[in-house]
Amino acid sequence: MIARPRIMLVAGEPSGDALGGALMAALKEMTGGTVELTGVGGPHMISEGLASLFPMTDIAVMGPREVIPRLPKILRRMRQTAAFAVATHPDLVVIIDSPDFTHNVAKRIARRAPDIPIVNYAAPTVWAWRRGRAKAMARYIKRVLALLPFEPDFFAAHGGLDCVYVGHPAIERLPDKGSGAEFRANHDIPAAAPVLLLLPGSRLNEVKRLMAVFGATAGRLASLNPDLRFVLPVVPHVRAIVEQAARAWPVPVDIVEGEDNKRAAFDAATAALAASGTVSLELGLAGVPMVIAYKIDPIAWTAARLVKVPSVVLVNLILDRPSVREFLQEECTPENLTQALSPLLQDDDVRRQALADLGELRPLMGVGGDAPSRRAARAVLDTL
Repeated sequence: MIARPRIMLVAGEPSGDALGGALMAALKEMTGGTVELTGVGGPHMISEGLASLFPMTDIAVMGPREVIPRLPKILRRMRQTAAFAVATHPDLVVIIDSPDFTHNVAKRIARRAPDIPIVNYAAPTVWAWRRGRAKAMARYIKRVLALLPFEPDFFAAHGGLDCVYVGHPAIERLPDKGSGAEFRANHDIPAAAPVLLLLPGSRLNEVKRLMAVFGATAGRLASLNPDLRFVLPVVPHVRAIVEQAARAWPVPVDIVEGEDNKRAAFDAATAALAASGTVSLELGLAGVPMVIAYKIDPIAWTAARLVKVPSVVLVNLILDRPSVREFLQEECTPENLTQALSPLLQDDDVRRQALADLGELRPLMGVGGDAPSRRAARAVLDTL
């Protein structure tokens, strides 16, 4: 390995910034602090000592309404980032998530300085749609650091890319043992009472579409089990909408905020009803049986049907079987959700099978080994 490696990192949104910050900490530890780190990042990476080329907020935008008016600045930042890499010629560049920005930067670097190796941490979900992108990536990416255990086989088969599984950050967000009992005590929930977690998402549009369905489902389940308690972990920017919608529900719900409360609620839960997304993986790793529900704009749904995977639930894709039931669009009804959730709240064969399936998930994800950030740092340094 190079004695004093110079590594440039490029992240374009909060999720990538969190990955980048943890990666930087691991790289500094594993090199005894000799590594020189430059690039683009947000608060997590800056706290690890990165002097970002520009504020990450310049490029951390989502959706056409935000992107279009800021497109000239985003393109300018793309050119600036690539030019910096070419001018300083680091030993390696790591692009992190945000493929619309980072992959355009990587292509520019590869054209102008093809001898600089580029590593992609958290690759785009090319296994879900537009699979031809995997072959295109092989022209400018040297190595992929995968968050999901099935991705190395996919990239090897679709483009021959060197891909190593380093682990998903959800591995590091497991509930503390015993936190569920404390959570129940703090919220006056009896030890024997079943608890259903309700997770309608973190985006305003998905919350608006799911809250009424979740409330009606909660009412139906409560009529079947009067002891059932409901807990809804929420992120700050949607709390007001959640609270307003929950006032119309036929049952009371404990709304909790903060990562520690969310993890403790996972440990206290009997089952969960959740929007599609990374939360399904967090629930699975915490051993919480679940049902997944989702509703999106009909136009977006037409595009989503081009996805080339048998399920939208990460747990199902990792286990390679339909363990977790999912109800999308017109199938997302209180009747269907109630029917699917009821057995998960009881000690019967359906619940026992769900728990057994989730027991297989943890070893597949590498729980108990090195932290994903350390595995990623090792893979980066091995590339050098």
